[in-house]
Amino acid sequence: MILPIVKYGHPVLRQKGARIESITPEITKLIDDLFETMHAAAGVGLAAQQVGQALQLTVLDVRGVKDRPSTMELSGQPVDVAAFMPLVLINPAITPVGPPVAGPEGCLSFPEIYEDITRPEAVEVKAVDAKGAALHFKAGGLLGRAIQHETDHLNGILFIDRMKSDAKKVLKPELDALQAATKAELAKKQQPPGT
Repeated sequence: MILPIVKYGHPVLRQKGARIESITPEITKLIDDLFETMHAAAGVGLAAQQVGQALQLTVLDVRGVKDRPSTMELSGQPVDVAAFMPLVLINPAITPVGPPVAGPEGCLSFPEIYEDITRPEAVEVKAVDAKGAALHFKAGGLLGRAIQHETDHLNGILFIDRMKSDAKKVLKPELDALQAATKAELAKKQQPPGT
């Protein structure tokens, strides 16, 4: 099922996700819905917070992106990224690897807003997959960046928090308008019927 993607200004985007202790049928259904929602929105990653669930769960799929390559290593050996897509990360813990590099980022919770964000060029990832099996790999390129972006979401951190202040200043009118529209929509939903 395609779920509505919450936009900037919704309080759930600032919530740290709860750890997932067991993979229940509800979690499996949420994973399926996250993939369907992400693919429908042409995204490469989607965190549970972005559909209103504060959980340590994100999905990724970088197969459709040809102009920004991704890398992946298992036990120090390069592997074919596509063979591991689509990817589910539950309770991910990441460790930065390599020097910081700037690269373009957008976010499905910030439609039409893009900016260069500086992040470590790669990350070491430990997580659990959709079946409860342990994952341990290194990711670089677009995949490494996407994992860092989505893991930030799981901790209530947004990509605008990583922007340089001058870039954020330029985007302030757009960000304020998006936040105001989201808050107005939330207020409307909270009104009792017939008011």
